Amino acid sequence: MSDKIMSILAEVTGGKSYKAHKYGLDHADRPFIDYGEDSIVWKKTAETDKTNRKYVSLEVLSKKLSAREEQLLTYFLDGSRRVFKVDDIAYTKSGGRSVIYPVVAGQIGVGCCKRENKHMIPEKDKFKREFILSIPDIANADGKAGFFPATARKLNESPELKRLGIEFSTIIPYRTAKNAEKKFEDLGTACIQGRMLQREKELVAELVREGKLNQDNYLVKDGSLEYRPTKDDRSDKRKYQTFKNNYNWVLGVSKNFNPEVCVDINGKPNPGFIADLPLYYRTPVACFKNPAWFGDTEFAVWYIRIRDKKRTRTPFDGIIKVEKILVTQEEIEDGIDSTLVDQLSAYLINERNPVCYGSDLRWANHIYPIYLTETYVKSRYLSAESFLHLF
Repeated sequence: MSDKIMSILAEVTGGKSYKAHKYGLDHADRPFIDYGEDSIVWKKTAETDKTNRKYVSLEVLSKKLSAREEQLLTYFLDGSRRVFKVDDIAYTKSGGRSVIYPVVAGQIGVGCCKRENKHMIPEKDKFKREFILSIPDIANADGKAGFFPATARKLNESPELKRLGIEFSTIIPYRTAKNAEKKFEDLGTACIQGRMLQREKELVAELVREGKLNQDNYLVKDGSLEYRPTKDDRSDKRKYQTFKNNYNWVLGVSKNFNPEVCVDINGKPNPGFIADLPLYYRTPVACFKNPAWFGDTEFAVWYIRIRDKKRTRTPFDGIIKVEKILVTQEEIEDGIDSTLVDQLSAYLINERNPVCYGSDLRWANHIYPIYLTETYVKSRYLSAESFLHLF
């Protein structure tokens, strides 16, 4: 059909569509350990109690806090994506040689839920959904300014998309310069992932502007706080401090992490230090920074076991990684107050129930409000079958 997305895209960009097999590129719904390399530079202890060199028990504090009415963890944010390789497209390079590249398409969803009167409800006007395409940069062979936004507008004029009330918000080109380390499919997926993270940052900033985050109302973000400051942020001290201040009351809680970058009290890689973490204990808080990604932004990170490893498949199931950006100069110099770390950790332990066992393969590493937020976000997706039918 001439109104299908790939037919229009091939015509506009001068490529040839091969109507290749379509398949998903995600593994986010499966439990996994990230065995990849990590360039994070671990530095120093990032909590005020410098004598804490071993595990810290939180069981008594967790039970004490569970008997109270107050709760610091109020908002829960999840960004989700569904990414597919939807076609192969060929472009002619210099010398007349034709090269085939994948076309990657995805849906992203970012949403926030709030705990109110012991119930989880979607936060009003805090859901964003987008449809994204990522194609090779060679599609714009002449390097025309505004080419990809103009191409997205052309796609959105198609009768098929108008009938369904769907628009592609943007087309993000991936680099085709020789890159032996990454597949083009991965580069396209990374473009869509980056767009999702940008939408997460915007949602956090909205909550901050509306005065909803403070010392009594923390936001728990699903996953690592992998929010890079922009070049504009870094070049302006005021903007950079605003960027960091937005995360003063934000925790990143990861279900998956690379055990090889878990360090012991001597700062050496020691995944066994994490695997042997007892039930309802946390590790000391470590400080790390990655100048290539985050400039001089420093992070505090620690690990908590929320499930008995006797009842999980691997020693790393049932452990969550917690991250917090060090915002104030006092935090950067002295670390986070250890009493606050204990309190936040105990509250996170209390979020382990109810258990989503049987509903999610990652149940052992889930805290329930995040599971509910994920479920809410994914319920707003266009079905995979309907999405792929567009191409």
